[in-house]
Amino acid sequence: MLWKDKYELGVSLVDEQHKELFQRVENFVTTLRSSASWEEKVQRVNETLEFMNGYVVEHFRDEEAYQKHIGYPGYEAHKKIHADMVNYVMKVTSEYENSGFNEQLMQQFAGKLLAWLINHVAAEDQRIAAYAIEKGVENNAE
Repeated sequence: MLWKDKYELGVSLVDEQHKELFQRVENFVTTLRSSASWEEKVQRVNETLEFMNGYVVEHFRDEEAYQKHIGYPGYEAHKKIHADMVNYVMKVTSEYENSGFNEQLMQQFAGKLLAWLINHVAAEDQRIAAYAIEKGVENNAE
């Protein structure tokens, strides 16, 4: 399990979404590294891409709403990081579909996605939690 409790922000909605993202990305990487044929993997890869294109947008929206709720000063910069990631996922998805489901492209994408998720949650998102604690602001976005 790639998820670590130290990644928690203390915001139940966002923490649950992060856990789901970590689980999905971990499953994605496991699928790609399995000994199954590429033809056997394609269905699961396609499902992961579909999930990422929808869930990531939803998660980012919820996390950004929390940032606005607590008056997080890094909101605009954080929102841009999210937008860049959404654009990257959409670009790779398009390239993947146009390439006829290229395996090498997905191997590269999985590596970048995993690294981005860990670094983003462990560094950028922790700044939000630190701000909330420092300011003593409410931790629930609901």
